[in-house]
Amino acid sequence: MRTRTLVISLVLFCLVIFAAAIIYYDRSQGTNEPAVVEKTPLVRDYSPVIGPEDAPVTIVEFFDPSCEGCRAMYPYVKQIMAAYPDRVRLVLRYVLFHKGSEEAVRILETAREQGVYKPVLDAVVKAQPQWHDDPNVAAAWEAAKAAGLDVEAARTGMNSSKIDDIIQQDAADVKAVGISGTPTFYVNEEKLSRLGPQELYDLVTSKIESPK
Repeated sequence: MRTRTLVISLVLFCLVIFAAAIIYYDRSQGTNEPAVVEKTPLVRDYSPVIGPEDAPVTIVEFFDPSCEGCRAMYPYVKQIMAAYPDRVRLVLRYVLFHKGSEEAVRILETAREQGVYKPVLDAVVKAQPQWHDDPNVAAAWEAAKAAGLDVEAARTGMNSSKIDDIIQQDAADVKAVGISGTPTFYVNEEKLSRLGPQELYDLVTSKIESPK
């Protein structure tokens, strides 16, 4: 009898301990505040934009001008924008993974200051096989000049603090977003999960049909 009483007491004690543990867990889960993670913007107010500023669909491309994949995708990006000229805009964020990428970005930014960003971008991307991974990017300078860049003025202004700030902020955002390869695309903040022309077109089309 005494043994039975002892067993029952032990069982009841264990149940009380278990119930107390459950109550403590539930309360602790309810009182803990979720971690707040500051979202890094995909678009900065200084970011270069091609297309209408008020377009309902925004393609953000994390873009390395020396990246062969970026060059391969660029004609398809242009085709998508040509198909939807009033509804799609392209925002470029710079990624510097290759030799010569930084100087190529400085060429592009001086071209933007001179008002010839789009033709210089087209020319530099097209000429990329001639200057890919060349730290002096000589062929990029030649292509930019042929597209209308004032090279003398560009070389004078390419190391300005303004361009330094753009490069540094983009580098920080690349790290914060977790970009490990280029090109990486976002369409209205949704990441393109599989890289390919058709996949990008389908994602853009889905956002055009339902932009919100």
